[in-house]
Amino acid sequence: MQHFTVNVLGLEISFKADADSDRLEQAIDMLDKRAEILRQHSRQISKEKLLTLLALALADDLLILAEQTEITEAKVQELVRKIEAGMVP
Repeated sequence: MQHFTVNVLGLEISFKADADSDRLEQAIDMLDKRAEILRQHSRQISKEKLLTLLALALADDLLILAEQTEITEAKVQELVRKIEAGMVP
């Protein structure tokens, strides 16, 4: 397990995790970019509100991806069913 100390939105955070350091950097970059977009739409925003908005945005992204995954899995299952039934040449 690696030890990380990172700066996220001006907050220094230390933790241990089985994580890929490149992936962690990508996640931090994503948060920084999204935070900048939110800051552009609001002159003054507290870190608490900013972090809450980021969490909500990421949760919404996860819900969308879960829905898309469910739809894709249903389509794959339908294709498998058709192939097994000999309906697809």
